[in-house]
Amino acid sequence: MRTPPGQFTFAPFQKSNYMLPSELTNDLKKRLSTIKGQIEAIIKMLDEETDPDKILIQFKAADQGLQKAHYLLMDEVFRKSLALKLVQVMNACPGNCQDAEKIEYMKKEFPMLQFDQLTSNMKEINAIDKRLEKHNKNNLNKDLEDTPTTG
Repeated sequence: MRTPPGQFTFAPFQKSNYMLPSELTNDLKKRLSTIKGQIEAIIKMLDEETDPDKILIQFKAADQGLQKAHYLLMDEVFRKSLALKLVQVMNACPGNCQDAEKIEYMKKEFPMLQFDQLTSNMKEINAIDKRLEKHNKNNLNKDLEDTPTTG
């Protein structure tokens, strides 16, 4: 099936075919390896009855490292989901729907979105998608009603 001019296609987002970028995977592995070393150090410090303040410092460092790794992974997943939904909405709105300007604005802003903006944009694009589904369904029904029947 050919894609109409001005529309985009993306492979559907499925757990089975989505791979994390190798750069992110390598970064996460490096971070997790560092955290693993910090945890091993904490265990050793506990065995050696080290000063609790020093142990607490290692706990904080490991926790911060894990939070950063988690953030990087979540940022990738949310960005990918939003990008796929944005493409779906762009395909459903050929430029003359009520949200065309908002969709174009979101498309332009997408590369600059901060992590905390991703979820609100995802909610907004989902709302647009629902309006488009309703709009396109109504137009299809109207077109069917306007089609002369032969008989």
